[in-house]
Amino acid sequence: MAIYALGDLVPDIHPDAYVHPDATLIGDVRIRAFASVWPQAVLRGDNGYIEIGERSNVQDGCVIHCTEQHPTVLGPSSAMGHSVHVEGAVIGTGCLIASGSVVLNGSEIEDGGMVGAGAVLSYGSKVGSGEIALGVPAKTRENRSFGPEMIEAVVASYVGRAARFRNELRLLS
Repeated sequence: MAIYALGDLVPDIHPDAYVHPDATLIGDVRIRAFASVWPQAVLRGDNGYIEIGERSNVQDGCVIHCTEQHPTVLGPSSAMGHSVHVEGAVIGTGCLIASGSVVLNGSEIEDGGMVGAGAVLSYGSKVGSGEIALGVPAKTRENRSFGPEMIEAVVASYVGRAARFRNELRLLS
C-alpha cells in the first residue's frame, strides 16, 4: 500500500483496520478500527483531515479530499460505494454514499442519510436523516427503498470481507 507522510502529517491507521495494498493514503488521514479502504482509493489529507469511522468502508476507486475549512468525515458504520468522490463533507453514522456519486465541500449527510448512485451534491448541500439524494443536481426525498438494515448489511459485509482479505490476499505476479 502507498502510505505517505506529508511533512508532519502522517496517516493514522488503527491496527484492526484494513487498507488494501493498492490504496493510497497521504497526510492527515485517520482510519478507525474495523474500517476498510479498497483498491485504487485515494485519500489525500493535505489541507485538512480525513477520518474514516469505525466499521466504515471506502470502496474501490474512491477519491477523498478535504480543505482547510472542510474536513472530510465518514462516520461509523457507513459505506462509500465504488468510484465516489467526496470533497470536504461530513457524513454521519449509518449512511450510504452509492457508487459514482459526488459530494462537494460543506455538504452534510445526517445519520442514516443516503446519496443515490451517480447523484451530485453541490457545495453546502444537506441530506437529512432518513432521506435520499438523487439526480444531477441532487434533490432529496424520503428514502422508502433502502433502509438502515440494508446499509448495515453492506457495512457488515465489508467488515467480513476485510478480515478475509487480511488473511487470504496474496500477490501472484
